[in-house]
Amino acid sequence: MGRGDYATLLTMEAVVVIREPWRFDALAWIHRAEARAIARELGAPLVIWPGSLRAARPLLRLSDPFMRRVVGGLAPDYFGPGAQALERCYDKYEACRTAAAGGLDAPATMLGDSPTLPDAPFVSKPRRGSDSIGVRIASAIPVRARNAEHLVQSRIVGREVTVALFREQVGMPLEILVPRGTPYSFSRKYLFRPSRRVLADESLRECARRAGQLLAIDWAARVDFIVADDGRAYFLECDAAPLVGAKSAFAASFTAAGVDRRRQLDWLTL
Repeated sequence: MGRGDYATLLTMEAVVVIREPWRFDALAWIHRAEARAIARELGAPLVIWPGSLRAARPLLRLSDPFMRRVVGGLAPDYFGPGAQALERCYDKYEACRTAAAGGLDAPATMLGDSPTLPDAPFVSKPRRGSDSIGVRIASAIPVRARNAEHLVQSRIVGREVTVALFREQVGMPLEILVPRGTPYSFSRKYLFRPSRRVLADESLRECARRAGQLLAIDWAARVDFIVADDGRAYFLECDAAPLVGAKSAFAASFTAAGVDRRRQLDWLTL
């Protein structure tokens, strides 16, 4: 029996996959489906939160807002992002400030109630959120977004790129092939999924590595950039609780870097 086979056997005996309860929410449906798929890959039990967390070490496969509520009250003996890393990344305003302070390029970013705004059209988005929900191109801030819980960013037209991280490990950059100038919206991510292309670009990998270090990533993550026509990569956000299933961008990024799926599952559960 090889190391990978032995690791998977341990995983099957020691891990339970935790999914969130059913609720009328698209993110919950997406993450519940992913939890089922990963449980099948591992041959592990699938339990609805909170389930029996003492019987085995839980692998948390929950949507970002639900994950954020859960991990703050858990002991660290689980598989998933730490509460502090999740908070650092979930707050897109602070994540951009941290990235820029650490030397990465980032779009001009300000709160929705700022008296100064970028040139229109700009990007309006929730300060805290996931999966591009609420992201839009705008020329004026909607009344409901004129507060500190929303962001305004300068619009940079270029290529959408994502790079997977697992602690200090870095995958290959993937270009998301959406039409030029079109936001990578929630519907495009999950309903009209665009193709992806691997980029052999070590400078982008290094940017992703640096973002992970600045944000102190402690588990799986995915860093998103927009690469402008002049080649500059602008940090957009870091997802510290990404989808990690076999068909995810996380899996594709690491597969392109030579990390097979068995090894990825080892990382996620050892």
